[in-house]
Amino acid sequence: MQWMKNQSRQENVIYLVVWGVLFAAPLLSLYVRSVSDQSIPFDWSEVFMVWRRFAVFLLLFLIHNFLLAPLLVHKHRRLLYFSFVAVILSAFVIYQCSSRPDRKEIMRRMPPFMEQRDSRASESSDRGPTASSERPPFAFRRHLPPPIIGERDILAVMILLLMFGANLGMKFYFRSRNDRKKLLELEKQNLEQQLVYLRYQINPHFFMNTLNNIHALVDIDPQKAQATILELSKMMRFVLYEGDKRDVSLSREMEFLRTYIHLMQLRYTDKVSINVDLPTEVPDKSIPPLLLISFIENAFKHGVSYQHESFIEVKASVEDDHLLFHCRNSKVEKSNEEKGGVGLANVKQRLDLLYDDRYTLNIDDGQDEYNVELTLPLL
Repeated sequence: MQWMKNQSRQENVIYLVVWGVLFAAPLLSLYVRSVSDQSIPFDWSEVFMVWRRFAVFLLLFLIHNFLLAPLLVHKHRRLLYFSFVAVILSAFVIYQCSSRPDRKEIMRRMPPFMEQRDSRASESSDRGPTASSERPPFAFRRHLPPPIIGERDILAVMILLLMFGANLGMKFYFRSRNDRKKLLELEKQNLEQQLVYLRYQINPHFFMNTLNNIHALVDIDPQKAQATILELSKMMRFVLYEGDKRDVSLSREMEFLRTYIHLMQLRYTDKVSINVDLPTEVPDKSIPPLLLISFIENAFKHGVSYQHESFIEVKASVEDDHLLFHCRNSKVEKSNEEKGGVGLANVKQRLDLLYDDRYTLNIDDGQDEYNVELTLPLL
């Protein structure tokens, strides 16, 4: 019964409602006629006669819905499907012809009608030898079944074809809807995998820079090195326990950035001007973790020189449920760090995955300074 499990429950409900309405229609019609006209009796045999006709169509529908339509919709076996449909149509036509009343039986019952012929038929029979008394009048011949296939047979076949077509259309609709759901689910899983990959790229690069700072401070100032280790433990706690989450509170992210910048300040002399303006009181909003640290890392990596005066400015503010982040730094001819890291391409890719087109990122790569302005909605 796997073919029944593959069918959508909503699709089955639609079929049940449609067939329920069709089978209820003759019953309601006869009830309304019997109530409106007392001379018309409520005859169940008339309802059963219509239901027998409907039952044939229902049986063919079930065969097509559960056996034939999956061949075309799911297995794409067109030749086999159309072959079976042709067999069913042929069998249906044979059934229609075999269940039709016999012409000879109707002709045998003709005498009572002949006795009640209208005067017009009598007059036409007396005019000449062309009107044979043994031939039924035209009014009677209209009610005789056709020799082979009549209008009702053709209409029944057309209804059957339309029923099969509607069934196929419904199945293709639900198939395409399920395919879209699967595609969205795959895209979501791919998005999550890419975000995890990007976060794992950020974390080793971040710790590499931090450990380089501690290594430098051990020889310069051991006490500062100890303080740096404490700061690093706080940052590691944030990265380990918050970095894998989908989002963190904005206040925790701001605290993490302040800790990182303070750790970096311990390494540099007064020749490096570092100005930080991060809000201490922020609304209860969320932001993806470790999203802004790459811009600040990039500023320290490419904007600081031990020989010349340099600067770094980091600002952030909240306006209308949007975070406005600004990072500006001087540019040096040669970076004071080794090449590597995730780079801005990684950050842009992560922003695209997280926010699509709901963020703005402006980067001004000038001759003497590098300026980043980022605006993104808070969660």
